[in-house]
Amino acid sequence: MNGMRRLLLLSVLAAALVAVPAALAATAGRFVTVTGHGVVTVAPNQVTIDAGVTTTATSAKTALANNATAMTKVIAALKQVGYKTLQTQQVSLNPNTNAKGHVTGYTANDTVTVTGKIANAGALIDAAVGAGANNVDGPTLGVSNQALVYNTALQRAVANARAKAKALAKAGGFRIGRVLNIVEQSSPTPLQFSAPAAKSAGAPPTPVVGGTQQVTADVQVSFAIG
Repeated sequence: MNGMRRLLLLSVLAAALVAVPAALAATAGRFVTVTGHGVVTVAPNQVTIDAGVTTTATSAKTALANNATAMTKVIAALKQVGYKTLQTQQVSLNPNTNAKGHVTGYTANDTVTVTGKIANAGALIDAAVGAGANNVDGPTLGVSNQALVYNTALQRAVANARAKAKALAKAGGFRIGRVLNIVEQSSPTPLQFSAPAAKSAGAPPTPVVGGTQQVTADVQVSFAIG
């Protein structure tokens, strides 16, 4: 009799062990997955341009010396209009050759990248060109707190996903529970805003219109349902 009871007990325990994983699987399967989209509209507050000088001469030494003299004036002019954040991007010296491959002279180039507030962007470009810069790229307009803006877009994307899940819950007759999983489907990218290029000397101050830009974020969120 005791043997039969022991066998019956073992049978019950075995059945319970089989039932538990099945119940967990059923519970784990009760979820809904939706996507969310977040948007933040921002106005640029900083500007970046590349300003440089290209000079040519019959000797390498003269080409480089003339370039250094001209670039020193450009840098001084940029600092004078209030832009202190400067970084040299490249200094190059290359030979010029004719159709026969003979060296006829040398070309030197020096370029700096300037970043600062957008308020005096036009004055920045004009100062660079007025001081002798003959290469200007940009401006590229952006926001100084890009990471913060993108994080806000992410928060809005999650809120949008929750709103979608609630709409599905109302239509499907179930309740939305806690978040089970979130997958970021986007990544922050450099914000770029188009702006006019520099005008020739003697023209009105170069206009730079900041405009606005949308920063977006996308997520996929899984919610438990009940």
